[in-house]
Formats: sequence, C-alpha cells, structure tokens
Amino acid sequence: MDETTMIVIDNEGNEVTMEILFTFKDDNYGKEYVLYINPEDEDGEVYVSSYTEEGELLDITDEQEWDMIEEVFNAFILKHDEDLVH
Repeated sequence: MDETTMIVIDNEGNEVTMEILFTFKDDNYGKEYVLYINPEDEDGEVYVSSYTEEGELLDITDEQEWDMIEEVFNAFILKHDEDLVH
C-alpha cells in the first residue's frame, strides 16, 4: 500500500487499483482499518477492511465493530463536507 492507492484482487482474480479514503487505528479492537473506493465504479461504494502490518486485508465480521467503523466514517464525511464549505 502506498499513501493514496492500493491493489486488491477481486473475486475473478483481477488486480484492481483502489483509492484510499483514509486509514485509522482503533485501540479497543487492536486493529488498523482502511476505507477505500474503486475510482472506476460509478456507484461510489466504500469498502472497509482491517489490515495487518504485511498489508493483508481482513474482513470485518463483528456487528459492534461495524457500528464503530460507521461512526468513524460518518465523522469523516461530516469533516469532509465542512472542509468543502469553508
């Protein structure tokens, strides 16, 4: 992973360059997370994974963990919207 993009392998085994929105660490779960999009996808779907030091992406399966990530993402959106207004 560099600072703005990363390569993921899709379900068909193709390499896809994703744009990183932001990363963050949560001490309660002891994990680091990355939120990213496919810039070629017009739907604008946001993907989320936790990741290891080696760059391995891991699925999020815990509902409470998803709730925490959603709160962080919503704060990111609010901050981003405020920055656009100012």
